[in-house]
Amino acid sequence: MKASFFKTLRTTLLNALWMMLITFPIMVIKVKPRESLVSWRWMNLLWVGIGTFSLSWIWRYLLSRRDKGSKLNAGRGREVLGLLWGKKKIRAVLLAALTLLVIWFPWIVNLYQVGIITSGLMFVILGLGLNIVIGYGGLLHLGYAAFYAMGAYNYALMYLYWGMQFWLALPLGAVSGALFGILIGFPVLRLRGDYLAIVTLAFGEIMRLLLLNLSDFTKGAEGIAQIPRAAFIRALSLQEATNYLFYICAVLVAFSIFIIRRLENSRIGRALEAMREDEIAAQSMGINLTRNKLITFALGAFWAGLAGVILAAKTTYINPGSFTLLESVMILVAVVLGGMGSIPGVILGALLVTLIPEYFRALSDYRMLMFGVVLVIMPIFRPRGIIPKLRKHYTVKEVDCSS
Repeated sequence: MKASFFKTLRTTLLNALWMMLITFPIMVIKVKPRESLVSWRWMNLLWVGIGTFSLSWIWRYLLSRRDKGSKLNAGRGREVLGLLWGKKKIRAVLLAALTLLVIWFPWIVNLYQVGIITSGLMFVILGLGLNIVIGYGGLLHLGYAAFYAMGAYNYALMYLYWGMQFWLALPLGAVSGALFGILIGFPVLRLRGDYLAIVTLAFGEIMRLLLLNLSDFTKGAEGIAQIPRAAFIRALSLQEATNYLFYICAVLVAFSIFIIRRLENSRIGRALEAMREDEIAAQSMGINLTRNKLITFALGAFWAGLAGVILAAKTTYINPGSFTLLESVMILVAVVLGGMGSIPGVILGALLVTLIPEYFRALSDYRMLMFGVVLVIMPIFRPRGIIPKLRKHYTVKEVDCSS
């Protein structure tokens, strides 16, 4: 125990000294050329040493707890939730409470809060769609924003040239996204891993550049404005349209969860999971990899197209700058952060990625730094996400055959 303590103390001291040495020219020396003065800020060096020592000590303490297995067991928490959710009365009460909250939410908060939560629900739909591709199919996709753009521009262009309204554009945008997903799926059927990620990233950038350069058709960088909001029977005011779109997003999230949950327990879902684990083994068991990869891309793109139409109706203005690589990365972060393959995890991750930057705008300059730190810490302490997906297991009871 003492040897371990002194070893940790020595390591943390060396880390602190090394960091002080590296940051010495930046944190200590300050040159004023106009006045020909050099000031020495020794207190900054002291704070760097104390901070590095403290963080290094905490880091090693957490690593030791992880190695000893004393961290919180996510699987145990999921089992408790599963037991509660498995009881019909408790499940009915929770669903009724959640339904009432959704119904009353737009009437108990202001317009800004409704808009933020609507954006969060849109991101949940996107996360659930990408989760089909990555969490179930095991296909690393970095161009997911291209499908998002397809749905948004589908609605915007159909309104611009043919005057099509929201409720007609919503299913057409989803279907166009699925068709575009199949078109992208064909060239990458034989790719996997890093090569698949690079090619899909290229597809996403090609889509954005096409939208940017086909200015005669898509209006280019100028974008398309005055896209009509979602309406029902009559034109709605801004408050009414915002509330209406919130209810639409809530219903679509529930619909997405229901469909994806059914997909997970279906024959196709099991084939996708087998393909994710080992493509060669899955193919040897008779699973058609070509068909299942195309299904994966089509299903994932379907939900992205759906969310794209909602985005166009919510903002009433779109341009290619809304569908950059950063957008694809943020959706991927939501899936990885929450837990790949886990529906509750993806929902939580999408809400965190969307809502935290909005509610902590004072720290907006450090948002990417915070995301970077989280993505470094997560693979070490929670490699399967905040709410990881649990594998199904079956218990076989022994039967006494002697009687």
